[in-house]
Amino acid sequence: MLSNWNRTAAAAVRKTPAPVTYGLIALCCLIFLIGPASGFNPLYGSGDALPAVQRAYFRRWGVVPAQLFEGAPRAVLTPVTALFVHGSWVHLLGNMLFLHVFGAMTEERMGRLEFTLFYTGCGYLALLGYAAANADSPQSLVGASGAISAVLGAFVYLFPRARVTSLLPFLFFLPLRFPAWVVLPFWAALQWVAAGRAAQGPGVAYLAHLVGFGLGLLYAWARFGRERGHEGGPGTAAAGDGRATRVKPAPAPAPEGENQP
Repeated sequence: MLSNWNRTAAAAVRKTPAPVTYGLIALCCLIFLIGPASGFNPLYGSGDALPAVQRAYFRRWGVVPAQLFEGAPRAVLTPVTALFVHGSWVHLLGNMLFLHVFGAMTEERMGRLEFTLFYTGCGYLALLGYAAANADSPQSLVGASGAISAVLGAFVYLFPRARVTSLLPFLFFLPLRFPAWVVLPFWAALQWVAAGRAAQGPGVAYLAHLVGFGLGLLYAWARFGRERGHEGGPGTAAAGDGRATRVKPAPAPAPEGENQP
C-alpha cells in the first residue's frame, strides 16, 4: 500500500504530522524487531528451537481465549499487549501500511488523545469479541488488525468520498479508483464471508476485523454525526473536500489479519 495524496490533502497532512499514528507504527516495528518472530535477536536462539520460543512468546503476550476468561489479572491485559505483537514480516508490514494510510487522517480528525483511546479501546474490544466467540480455543491471537479495522470503520464515515485507488488481483492488478464508501464496506463484506468459512485454529481472525470495523463505524457515527450538517458532510473534515483526497492501497483493500501461531 502506498499513499498518494494530492496537493490539498498533502498540505493538510503536513500541518498535522499524526504523531500517534507514526508512534504506533514505530513501536510495533521495534517490538517486532527485538522479538523472536523477526529472527534478528540472537537471545531467542535459532534453528529448530526458535519455533518453540516463538510460540511461548505469543502465548505470553497474545490473547489465549481459553485463559482470558479464567480471571487471571495478567490475561486481562493481553488484548492490549497483543495489539503490538505480530507473527511475521508480512503480518507486520500489511498492518502498518494500512495504519499509515488511513490512520493519519483519522487521527487528524479526532485529535491525538481521542485517537489513542479510540485505537486502544476498539482494538481491545475487537480481540475480546473474538475471544468470547472462541472461548475454548487454546490458540494465541496477536496483531493490530482489530484496532486498524476500527480505524477503517471510522475513516469510511469521516471521509466517505476519499478516493481509494485499488490494485485488484482478479482484474490483473488494474488500478481502479473508488470512493471509500464503496471500497471499505466491500472489504468488510469479504471479512464476513471469510469469517463464515474460517475453521478454528491458526489463521486469520476475521471476526476480530468485523468487530473492530463495526466499532469504529459506530463510534464515528455517535461522535461526529451531529457535525455532518454543519461541515458539509464528514468527508470534508480536516483534509478539504473528500473528493479531492486520494488513497492508494495495494493489492487488496484490507489490513493483514491477526496471526494465530
